[in-house]
Amino acid sequence: MTHLLVVGLGNLPFPNTRHSVGHLIIDALASRFGIRMSPNKALNGFTGNSHVLFGDSNVDLTLFKPKPFMNITGPAVAATLRHTAKTPSAMIVIHDSLQHKPNTLSVKFGGSANGHNGVRSVIAALGGDSNFHRFRIGIGRDGDAAAYVLGRLSTEECAHWDVGGGLDVVCKELAKIALKPPVT
Repeated sequence: MTHLLVVGLGNLPFPNTRHSVGHLIIDALASRFGIRMSPNKALNGFTGNSHVLFGDSNVDLTLFKPKPFMNITGPAVAATLRHTAKTPSAMIVIHDSLQHKPNTLSVKFGGSANGHNGVRSVIAALGGDSNFHRFRIGIGRDGDAAAYVLGRLSTEECAHWDVGGGLDVVCKELAKIALKPPVT
């Protein structure tokens, strides 16, 4: 059975901000799939797990919201990967992207962090291994990047990623990864 780890990057003290859109999507996935999220002190975050049907395939799906701040989230993500899916290619990291228009999803496998400090922290904690999937959630860009990412998502953006079309696109892309043979 395929095991996928889906990680949503964010800052717990700042919910519903652009920088925490990864956490919002993890909560939405948990709701959609009936997965109960619980604190996990050993992994330094919130985890949930269930078997989920994608097409005709049963997938062991683990959701994870790290507790550390975005820029130092790597060790918690790496520990969770070692505890669950084992291989980076079975991990999807969901994070905000200033380079993409709001309410868009751009899927990427491998490569650099593209200036995203949370992704940079994950890559460093994996010993430089960047061979994992990324769901880059477009938040756009306006003015000072540091202030902008800590701004609140609009009601429309929250709805888009929580119960709207954005969550449907995320689920469709998860299914594509689940149904593909693992990348080695």
